[in-house]
Amino acid sequence: MAPEEKRKLVVIGAGPGGYAAAFHAADHGLDVTLVDRAPNPGGVCLYRGCIPSKALLHIAKVISEARDLRAGGVYFEEPRIELNELRAWKESVVGKLTGGLGHLARKRKLRYLQGTARFTAADTVSVIRGDGTEEILRLDNAILATGSVPARIPGLPQDSPSLWDSTRALELPKIPRTLLVIGGGYIGLELGSVYSALGTEVSCVEVTKGLLPGVDRDLVRPLEQRIRKSFSEILLETKVTEVRESENGLAVTVIDRNGKATTRDFEAVLVAVGRRPTTEGLGLETTRIRLTDRGFVQVDDKRRTTEKGIFAIGDIAGNPMLAHKASAEAKTAVEAILGERAAAFDPKAIPAVVFTDPEIAWCGLTETEAKAKEIPVKVCRFPWAASGRATTMGRTDGLTKLILDPEDETVLGVGVVGPGAGELISEGVLAIEMGAVAADLKESIHPHPTLSETVMEAAESFFGHATHLY
Repeated sequence: MAPEEKRKLVVIGAGPGGYAAAFHAADHGLDVTLVDRAPNPGGVCLYRGCIPSKALLHIAKVISEARDLRAGGVYFEEPRIELNELRAWKESVVGKLTGGLGHLARKRKLRYLQGTARFTAADTVSVIRGDGTEEILRLDNAILATGSVPARIPGLPQDSPSLWDSTRALELPKIPRTLLVIGGGYIGLELGSVYSALGTEVSCVEVTKGLLPGVDRDLVRPLEQRIRKSFSEILLETKVTEVRESENGLAVTVIDRNGKATTRDFEAVLVAVGRRPTTEGLGLETTRIRLTDRGFVQVDDKRRTTEKGIFAIGDIAGNPMLAHKASAEAKTAVEAILGERAAAFDPKAIPAVVFTDPEIAWCGLTETEAKAKEIPVKVCRFPWAASGRATTMGRTDGLTKLILDPEDETVLGVGVVGPGAGELISEGVLAIEMGAVAADLKESIHPHPTLSETVMEAAESFFGHATHLY
């Protein structure tokens, strides 16, 4: 390669990991080709994931808050849902953001190919465009960022229009009278909350003992208490054994913890049992890339695969399957390609947010993980019942908690449940990444009255003198 020739980078997948990698690489002078099936960058997150779901959750939140205002003597009429207008508004949000990314790609003068990519060798990628034509790309480096797809349950009538995955549910095909959500994780609860606010009778079935398995129980409790009032029912320790088409939609048979089987009809069924990495059809067998036993691409701390020159980021590179984790990995991979020796993906805290009402957010070490790994910790909690701001909002069901090292008082983890928890958690991420101790949070003056004060007062409670908590 001539000294003046730019190194060629092909990025496969234009989601939050892929387009972040392509943009970062282009900004640093690499010859970048970004390949994706969609007309503009955005990936699952923007087209059929994070963004459309949050747009609909915003609508659900406004409807819910309008109803909550009755406690303060303010009454609104029940909303009239114009489904076509709602669907068009949601699509306009998606179009604005994906169109903006397309503009940014053109401004950076990177090459965007709409098509399907497949390795034919470790240094060669074949791209099949929508019109069937093929283009061969020679590369020096590649970054895989193909994301994930909804997991399926074998044996269900996959061709039934009444059986939905998250992608189908976000298309708003209709507002069903009844909806069964299979899976009590964040996807099921978020989408179930949307349809419940729109007027659907929502039932949720979860095979484990509680909603949001793996999340600290004290954070889940306020959500479960509230969601039981908006959902028709929540069936825990219950397993779906059969789903078949019926005159009214789908007939679903479940078995509860006592072995009792019941069958009911639902107009629609949403399968929300997780996601799986998208590695099929990429031609990985023509490379030395290896997969883990769970189907993820094996990578090192630089996000380099077992094939020299090929990197993997985002959902296909392992948990957590989060857009912001993919974006952070993107920069690490590009920096490694650029030869920066210090490049490594080693965060102390990756925040996670469940955008239900109330929201749940956490980062760093959780209390559940500490117990499982027998790590000694000190847990400090500040209930929002003692928060002036939460009281003015009529939302005293929240909680802020800190996970501290009992020896040196370092902040190891932070958890929040309540309205706006997703906005509050970034303070916890910063505290963990900077090695803050409880006294740092206690002595940092927070504005009053705000929900952010609960972080300060949780730290104060560690020392036994939180102003608003005895």
